[in-house]
Amino acid sequence: MIVADKVIAVTGGARGLGYAMALRLGKQGARMALLDISADALDEAVSQLSDDGVEAQAFVVNVADEDSVIQAFADIAKRMGSISGCLNNAGITRDALLVKAKEGHLEKRMSLENWQDVINVNLTGVFLCGREAATQMVEAGHEGVIVNISSISRAGNIGQSNYAAAKAGIHALTVTWSKELVRYGIRTGTVAPGFINTELTAAMRPDKLERISSSVPLKRLGEPDNIAQSVAFIIENDYFTGRIIECDGGLRL
Repeated sequence: MIVADKVIAVTGGARGLGYAMALRLGKQGARMALLDISADALDEAVSQLSDDGVEAQAFVVNVADEDSVIQAFADIAKRMGSISGCLNNAGITRDALLVKAKEGHLEKRMSLENWQDVINVNLTGVFLCGREAATQMVEAGHEGVIVNISSISRAGNIGQSNYAAAKAGIHALTVTWSKELVRYGIRTGTVAPGFINTELTAAMRPDKLERISSSVPLKRLGEPDNIAQSVAFIIENDYFTGRIIECDGGLRL
């Protein structure tokens, strides 16, 4: 799909990976609909993108809330036209061990609240936004692409039962939707980032960050635009659907 003049929505678009996707695709001529929970962050992102010559509009949304998602996508259609691309990037972490004990004494467990918060945003949010995106594409009668952002952690990671389960489920949605939506000319794809240089990693202790970087075969963190490049490839390659791109510097060889 040629992205020029296409309306492409990106969740979590006000910062980090989502912003990088908006910047790259916007410079290629896409009209970007940025969705995020923070109105202030959205306004700043739209302003910065405008300075770079990117057309973008802001839409406040809670991706875990059905009514909020339905309204946001309706607003996109009203203000910008029907979308042709949806990038499901929004996500949170609430890391904790399933159980933590010392000398047989249970000290802590992952709370149901922390489990549910991550599932609600990272998995249910993808379902809700993907459903609204597919609905618009089908009703408009044009081709479209849905790209879901998973993670290297989908294979399982200590302290991330909630996050790993959600990220594994995301790719299952990608595969399922590729089979269901092909009849409407809608393709799907997943990108699974490794360790990327974002606000989250920048806040880590230097010694921990160094250990992470040295564990990557390329010996460095990825940049947000590396993920944006992977997303752009899926959108532009009309023979790609239902598959996953692992952009992790070779960490999962």
